Amino acid sequence: MGNDTADQLAALAERSGITVAVAESLTAGQVAAALGAAPDSAVWFRGGVVAYATEVKQQVLGVPDVPVVSETAATAMAEGVRSLMDADLAVATTGAGGPDPQDGEGPGSVWFCVASREDAQAVHRQYDGDPAQVVHQSVQYALELLLSTAKALTGSAPASATDDRVQPAIRPPVG
Repeated sequence: MGNDTADQLAALAERSGITVAVAESLTAGQVAAALGAAPDSAVWFRGGVVAYATEVKQQVLGVPDVPVVSETAATAMAEGVRSLMDADLAVATTGAGGPDPQDGEGPGSVWFCVASREDAQAVHRQYDGDPAQVVHQSVQYALELLLSTAKALTGSAPASATDDRVQPAIRPPVG
C-alpha cells in the first residue's frame, strides 16, 4: 500500500515538472523509499543521500562543523543534496531518535529543512515515542513538508499559515 502524501506529491511533480531529492540521517532512507514507491517516481525523483555518519554529512553534503542535530545541519543537508542532485526541491531530516540524547538534543528532537532553488525553510519538531515511532512520525512529516512546499512553488493551493502540521520558518539559504 502506498503513502497518500507521497502519491499526491508524485501527481503534483509530474504535472508541474518539478524534481525532488532527499538527504536523510534519522530516517535512514525511509523518505526516499516512500518517494521511490510513488507513481512514476523515475520521472521526478532525482535520488537521495543517506548520511548517517557525521563525516558523510560533512564530506558529501557540505555540513559545517556544527552539531548534526541542528537547524544549520538540516539546512546544509537539504541545500547540499538539492545541488548534488540538481533538483528543484529537497528535504533533509536529522534528529535524535532515542533512546539517548544526541548533540545536547533529547530523544525525539528532529530538524527538517526543505530547500528550493530560491530559499530554504527549516523547522523543528519534538516527537514522543520509541525510536521507531519517532522515525515513522519524521518520515510522514518530511513528506508533508515536501508536498506543502511543492504546492506553494507551483501555485497549487499554497500551504496555509494556520496549518500547524507544516509551518516552516523561512530562512535564507546558507552560504
